[in-house]
Amino acid sequence: MSNKHVCNLAMTKCSMGLAPGTLMVLPINRVLTFNQPAATVMDFIPMVNVMPFGMCKSLANPTVAAATAAALGTLTPMPCIPLTVAPWTPGSPTVKMMPGAVLNDKSKLTCTWGGMIEVTFAGQVKEQVP
Repeated sequence: MSNKHVCNLAMTKCSMGLAPGTLMVLPINRVLTFNQPAATVMDFIPMVNVMPFGMCKSLANPTVAAATAAALGTLTPMPCIPLTVAPWTPGSPTVKMMPGAVLNDKSKLTCTWGGMIEVTFAGQVKEQVP
């Protein structure tokens, strides 16, 4: 079974976030998927491609750790500021688009604060890739 090709405005979620997020794909590659800019594994830049997930509950996040310490150990979520430093993995193994593999909806992205980001809706429902 093929996976969906991810495009601009895809919905994402983080295991440490408390709200859904949106993947923003800039129209720099000039490739469209269902009339939206197509995503690659290189669309991982925080606050450009990866938008916040509401509040963060990861103690690896320094703001959450500080707020939790100030609350005498009671977990205190703080605003999410994603910190992604490596591309999505694995992407499509056979479909390439500069600058990298095409992003499919089974790929994952790791946040430095310990969250695992995944695609919940690819942004379109027709185009499939391996």
